[in-house]
Amino acid sequence: MAVSSRKPSKPQTTDRPALTWADNTELLALQLQLQPQTPIALTPQYTTHFHSWFLDQVRRTNPELSAYLHDGQSEKPFTLSSLNDPLQPQAHPLQLSAHQIYQWNITLLSPSVVSWLSHWLHAPPDTIDLRSGSFNILDWSLTQPPTTYEKLLPKTLTEPYTLTLSFLTPTSFRRKGNHLPLPLPTNVFQSYLRRWNDFSGETVDQDDFLDWVDETVVILRHHLQSTKVVVGKSSSVTGFTGSVQFGLTGKGKQDDAFVELWLALGQLAPYCGTGHKTTFGLGQTCLGWLDEPETAVPPSVKNLLAHRTAELTELFIAQRKRTGGDRATQIAETWATILARRELGESLQAIAKDLKMPYETVKTYAKLARRATQP
Repeated sequence: MAVSSRKPSKPQTTDRPALTWADNTELLALQLQLQPQTPIALTPQYTTHFHSWFLDQVRRTNPELSAYLHDGQSEKPFTLSSLNDPLQPQAHPLQLSAHQIYQWNITLLSPSVVSWLSHWLHAPPDTIDLRSGSFNILDWSLTQPPTTYEKLLPKTLTEPYTLTLSFLTPTSFRRKGNHLPLPLPTNVFQSYLRRWNDFSGETVDQDDFLDWVDETVVILRHHLQSTKVVVGKSSSVTGFTGSVQFGLTGKGKQDDAFVELWLALGQLAPYCGTGHKTTFGLGQTCLGWLDEPETAVPPSVKNLLAHRTAELTELFIAQRKRTGGDRATQIAETWATILARRELGESLQAIAKDLKMPYETVKTYAKLARRATQP
């Protein structure tokens, strides 16, 4: 088992378990609690200083790995966040207080860097010394379960198939020499697939999978805003932040292998980040919707809901022996409405309340409708 860091001397912490993970761990997410030793004024390019400090820590203990991280042609097997104020998680602090604690995240995407971290944490530094100032390292913690790529694959497949991702820092993609600040499904999942193919040991044909994504993956709803940030020594990037819910439609749902991979890539997102410049704080990603509403159906899915309801209604009417009667049409429409809303992620309780029907009746209709769609 890997061993965690020693306890920091400032401030004293209470006894806590050491950070441990299995020897075969391939994915790891670590959070550092940092406190400036004095007030610090950060430049807009400050993430490059954290990037240099991290690579220097690798160089000091593993020159071979350091050379690979500098010069390797594959995807980078790590991400580094910008500083995050837990009291103002969306802020981007430039004037840091010596009385405030800030969070900094490191994620590792391959066994080689996880192994390096395991050895490094036997005797980690007490401070991070940058050109702009020094930080005391107060604490270390895991923010995601240590795991492997294989364990990201779902054990069973259960509809409705949805993935909800929130982009915490500006996220962008490179396209034809420019920045693309839009979460188009092919760009988002190509971003994850590149990391998967480089580090999982199970390569997937990119063209086949992205063709499937293009035909099958849809945006069910989103709440996004764009912003421009300075990244690196001088360049600026236009990116988006916010939340997006993706779903599946059409015959693509029947391709279990791609559905499994798609769901696994969603679970990979918090480790690998999204888009480019993820080693400089861009593309930090988490699962779930920020400020999730409980029952409201967002306007962005109304067209999809109407289309799916009409499609299911036609199917159920065609299946009934006596077509054309008011009773058959009414039942078909009810089944279609319930199943379409369930496929888009609504709870049975919310549907029952909205339709003013008993919960058990809605539950039964949902089961019957789903069974009627099976071949």
